[in-house]
Amino acid sequence: MTLDLSLLPDGGVPWLAASGPSAEIVLSARVRLARNLAGYAFGPRARDGERLRVLTAVREVASQTSALRGASFLRLEELGLEDRQLLHERHLVSRELAALEAPHTVRAGAAVFVGDGVGAMVNEEDHLRLQAFRSGLDLAGAFEAVLALDDGIGQRIAYATHDEFGYLTACPTNTGTGMRASVLVHLPGLVLTQEIGKVLQGLQQMGLTYRGLYGEGSEVVGNFFQVSNQTTLGRSEAELLEHLARVVAHVVEREQEARRVLVRDAGYIIEDKLWRAYGTLRYARSLAVDEAMSLLSGVRLAVGLKLVAGLSVYTLNKLLVFSQAAHVAYAAGRTLTESEANVARARFVRNTLANEAGPATPAGPTDTGNG
Repeated sequence: MTLDLSLLPDGGVPWLAASGPSAEIVLSARVRLARNLAGYAFGPRARDGERLRVLTAVREVASQTSALRGASFLRLEELGLEDRQLLHERHLVSRELAALEAPHTVRAGAAVFVGDGVGAMVNEEDHLRLQAFRSGLDLAGAFEAVLALDDGIGQRIAYATHDEFGYLTACPTNTGTGMRASVLVHLPGLVLTQEIGKVLQGLQQMGLTYRGLYGEGSEVVGNFFQVSNQTTLGRSEAELLEHLARVVAHVVEREQEARRVLVRDAGYIIEDKLWRAYGTLRYARSLAVDEAMSLLSGVRLAVGLKLVAGLSVYTLNKLLVFSQAAHVAYAAGRTLTESEANVARARFVRNTLANEAGPATPAGPTDTGNG
C-alpha cells in the first residue's frame, strides 16, 4: 500500500493554518487522551491476538461516532517505512506506533484513524490514544473536540477504569485523567537573549515538561519547543488545561518582550542575521533538514518582527513540516539519498518562497543612519 495524502481530511494537518490565538508564536495545541479497553491486557503484556481483537472492536464503533465518521483508516503494517515516517512528520502517529526505530517491526493491530482535526492511534502504548489538534493556543477547542470523540467511543466500548484512580493506563504517569495536553511554541527571542534557560527551568518547577518538535525523544531544533503537562493523576482535566494555558500565555509574553529587547538593543545585528537566513533559504542549492529548521526559525522571527513582507506564517508552518525527510521523498516519488534529499529540499523551499513572497526585498526602508 502506498499512502495517498489527498485522502486524509485537510491532509491531516489543519492546525498549520496559523488561524488560532497567538499563532505567530504558538503553532498548535494538542490534547491527547490515553484509554484502554476493559478485559484486555495493556501495552507490552498484550499478545498479537488481543491487539487484533482490540482493533476490531474499535473499528466497529469508530464509524458510529460523529467525530470519526468519514475518517481515513490506515493499518501501519500495510505501509512502508517512509509512509509511516510521513505520518509521523505530520504528528498523526508516534515514533513508537510507526516503528521508526530499528528493527522497524510494526506491532500487530497498529492503526490510525485520521478525521477532521481529530484522530485515534490504536495499539500504541495504550489501546487508544485519542487526540485533537488546533491552530495556535486553542487548548479549549482541542479539548472540546477530543472529548466529543472520547464520549462517542466510550458510550460504545467499556474503558478500563478504577473508582479511585480513574482511567487505567500502561504507564502510571498517565493514570487518572489519561490526558496529555501540549503546545508547540517558537521561542527564538528567548534563545537569542539567553533567557530560555530560566524559562525552561521555570516550566519544570511548575510541573510542566518540554521536548522538541516531535515530542518525546526528539531534540530541540529551530527554537521549537513542545510544552506539556507531566502528570495526570489528582487533578481534573479543566485544572490541567487551565494551568498549561496560563503558563504558556506567560511564556508568550516573555517571548514578545524578548523580541522587543532584540529590536531595541541589537536592531541591525538581528536584522542582518534574519535577512541572511532568508537569503540562504531563497538561494541555497542544498539544505540539510536541521539547517532548514534553523533558517526557517530565523525567517519566522523576521515575519513576526515585520521585517519581511508578503510571507505568511501559514506558509512557514507548511515549510516546517513539508521539508522533512519523508515529505521530500514523497514529493519526489522515490527514495532519496541524503544528498539528493538536501538538493530537493532546497529546491522546494526556494520555489515555495518565490511563489508567495516574490522578490526578496525588505518590508520598508531600514537605513536610519546619518550618512
